Amino acid sequence: MRVRVDKIILFLGLLLLIGSAKAQQNNSDNEYKKPLKEVLADIESRFHVKIKYSEDMVKDRWVTYADWRIRPTVDETLATVLAPLDMKVNAEGEKTYKLKYYEYSRLTPEQGREKLAYLSSFYHDQASWEKRKAILKPCMLQALQLSPLPSKPVSKPIITNKRVMDGYSIENIAIETLPGLYVSGSLYKPIKFKGKIPVFLCPDGHFGNGRYRADEQYRCATLARMGAMAISYDLFAWGESLLQFKGQDHRRSLAMTIQALNSFRILDYLLSLKEADPNRVAITGASGGGSHTMLMTALDDRIKLSVPVVMLSSYFSGGCPCESGQPVHLCGGGTNNDEIAAMAAPRPQLVISDGGDWSTNVPDTDLPYLQKIYGYYGKQELVANAHFPKEGHDYGKSKRLAMYDFVAKYFRLNINAVKGADGKVDESKVTIEKFPAMYVFGAQGENLPANAIHGFEQLQKVFAQATQSQTK
Repeated sequence: MRVRVDKIILFLGLLLLIGSAKAQQNNSDNEYKKPLKEVLADIESRFHVKIKYSEDMVKDRWVTYADWRIRPTVDETLATVLAPLDMKVNAEGEKTYKLKYYEYSRLTPEQGREKLAYLSSFYHDQASWEKRKAILKPCMLQALQLSPLPSKPVSKPIITNKRVMDGYSIENIAIETLPGLYVSGSLYKPIKFKGKIPVFLCPDGHFGNGRYRADEQYRCATLARMGAMAISYDLFAWGESLLQFKGQDHRRSLAMTIQALNSFRILDYLLSLKEADPNRVAITGASGGGSHTMLMTALDDRIKLSVPVVMLSSYFSGGCPCESGQPVHLCGGGTNNDEIAAMAAPRPQLVISDGGDWSTNVPDTDLPYLQKIYGYYGKQELVANAHFPKEGHDYGKSKRLAMYDFVAKYFRLNINAVKGADGKVDESKVTIEKFPAMYVFGAQGENLPANAIHGFEQLQKVFAQATQSQTK
């Protein structure tokens, strides 16, 4: 028994020696390297905070000179530790942080203001601003690999399952934007209308349930009841696009290009309809859809009004490759979403912001900048801001109400058609559908066309062929 105890003691002693040896090995010869997970645990212990992350985010990641990066405060420490990994954290409360990928575009608010001041030095009147736009726009299209645009497939849209609701109809629609590449959406139209009607693009954002979610249905149906046609459509590798691609494909840079191409093609189709009014074309979306709203308005002069929601910021250009994966924001020596949003001038623009995300500074930072650009055209009143300081990152009812008022004013929509007896907009007559009713290709994707692309590698080949044929 005594021999066995001695062996155990000897074994524990060896473990201590090995641990001590490892500690001694953590020096400049190996760059004081430590696993990221271990470093984060140390930070949590030192500063009494919680850092949220998934295991795949820290797997096989190391921090060089780890202990040398500790600073007096947790914010300084996290910034110093994560900078070499191109990662950051978002604060989710006084003591809670969430580890984030794709944060290379995020500055501090003060750095954002400095960037705006720098950009403003390039122009001081309409002529110098137009010169700046003439540099930015072609560069942005080239950055997206959409200059020139690839040729359009000759196929007709796939339209299924028309439903008639209270004052509006819905159709499921899919448009082939490259050979074998389909974007699916829901097209809402008014039941009764006279003459030409406005067109609304409603790109989706990074919200759960995508275009099927209730707030998107409320928005598009209410616009239709006001007398417009509105289309909501899937992000790349979301919704029915998952019949062709994997979810992780959304995190590839080409997603930004495909989403822009999808919007160009959708607008091509909608403006081919006899009832569409080319002088009243709008776009509105929230979060990633807000990024897309600003980008498409800058690129496409057919868009006459824009409402970017909870996305405008001088210091953040989007936390997903579908927003900043292509070098659009590097054009003109470096730009940002404020300058991209300003490219809408002098077309009417309502910026909707809140106090719970990076749009919190819109009233005192971003709006004055936009007003200055619109002022170059003598149209400062055409840019406005609806700010909700106690709300968060969504396209909730209060934000939709602000949008309805704005578009009714500039596009002559019948907002009285959606008001209740109390004189307020009433969305209760909108039918919130279950997901399967909105599928173009069937419950299991059984109606996906035979020529459909399957997989990202095949998409890359098709895109390369389409763009090469246009440059010859």
